[in-house]
Parts: sequence; structure tokens; C-alpha cells
Amino acid sequence: MTAPAETLLDRLGRWLAGRLQDESSGYEPYTPSDAETLRRTLQPGDVLLVEGNQKISAAIKYLTQSTWSHAAFYVGDALPQPEDGSERPRLIEVTLGEGCVAVPLSRYRTYNTRICRASGLTPEDRDKVVAFMIGKLGLRYDLKNIFDMLRFFLPTPPVPVRWRRRMLAFGSGDPTRAICSTLIAEAYGQVRYPILPEITRAPGRASAQSSYMRREILHIRHHSLYTPRDFDLSPYFRIVKPTLEYGFDYRAVAWGDTATDSEEKAAE
Repeated sequence: MTAPAETLLDRLGRWLAGRLQDESSGYEPYTPSDAETLRRTLQPGDVLLVEGNQKISAAIKYLTQSTWSHAAFYVGDALPQPEDGSERPRLIEVTLGEGCVAVPLSRYRTYNTRICRASGLTPEDRDKVVAFMIGKLGLRYDLKNIFDMLRFFLPTPPVPVRWRRRMLAFGSGDPTRAICSTLIAEAYGQVRYPILPEITRAPGRASAQSSYMRREILHIRHHSLYTPRDFDLSPYFRIVKPTLEYGFDYRAVAWGDTATDSEEKAAE
């Protein structure tokens, strides 16, 4: 079968996607991520938050009032090693233009990152979440959804705070998956693992004085409303820091002033 001819909308969508993915100047990470350290620390099912430096990142950071503009899902060694000997893809992410793809950890070696881990997730449910994400590989972003992309050309849109989350979910179904976190939220929704649910008190319990006696009911929000920062704020996801996982001794840190003093003494 021959591929359908590219239309004007296709070309316009491709151009908009390219512009939105242009990198901003002046980005300097505080703590660059070493790919090998990340590999030793990450576990399948972990969410890797990324502080992006693309033009679309600025809009997402503003709309979510957060440092994190992107989220990737770690699958470990579930995907095969490339035949050309290149680095094994261990992250699954959704990007504008590319859709759902698998990428190596080294992609984010020059970015600020944060690891969020679902606490208490059973091995069976972890396997289901990983399988769900792998099953979505190849999902494409429809470049014809021009209005879905145009909203990101205003880094600081003049809208009330209560509308900002809705702006991220603007559009219909699949196009909203350009926001990477929505697919991850959908994956966890398959096993009914909470991220930031809406909580209400059970009838007749509102007057309970003790938190032990109070019963709460969780209501799962639609996955399209989730953003990268929700995994950071979630009370059910643990923040994992590689520098602390393998032991940290503050006394072994070399400070600039002490290093200068040592050099001056050595020169005398």
C-alpha cells in the first residue's frame, strides 16, 4: 500500500512541532544525571521527571507551576538490545511529533531529573503497568491537531489558575497524550493505583474527631488531567535520590574554600 500524500495541514503540523521542540538558550542543569547511576537506581515502574529546556517546556512549567515539564517511564531490560550495539532503550515516553517511543537513559544525562516510585506496588501490578506502556509503543501524535499545539506558543497565557490544568487537557483523546504524563497516569489507572485522587468523606463520618475513625473515599480523576508534577506531589509516590541511595558522607565533600587553602599550603 502506498502512504497517503502529505497535506498542507500535515506540513504545518510538522513545522509547529519542530518549533515547539527547539531548545531554549541558557539552560544549565544543577545536578546532571549520570546514566549509569540512574540505571543502578531506577526500578521498572519508576517515573523519571525531567526539567526540559524546549519551548514547549516553558509553557508546561507555567501552566503546571512546576519545575518538571516532562515525564518518562522506566521499563528496565524489558525491551531488547538494539542489533547495532547501541545503548538499550530503557525509558518509554510520549513526545510531540514522535508519539510514544523508547529511548536510552543517556538522553537525559544533561538535564535535572527526579525519580518517583510507586510505594508498595505489587510485582504483578508492576508487570501490568510495564506491559501497558510497552503495548503503547508506536502510538503517534496526530500533527493535524493544530489548535492543540498552538496553545503552547504562549509561555504565559493570561488565564485564571483554575483553567490551567484544563488547558493541558484541551482537545480530544489521543492528542492530549503529547503531554507525556497522561499515558503514565492511564497505565497506573489500569491497576487502580492512586496518584492524586479526589478525596471525599463517607456519609456520617464528617463529624468524627479522630483521623483514625474517619473513612475517606478516593475518586480517580481522568488520566488526561495529570501533569508531570502530580507524580512529584503524590503522597503515594516516593522520591528516590541516587546520591542518597548508595551512601552519602557530607564529610567527604570537597569544598572550594578548603581546596584553595590546601593549594596555598602546598605552594609554601
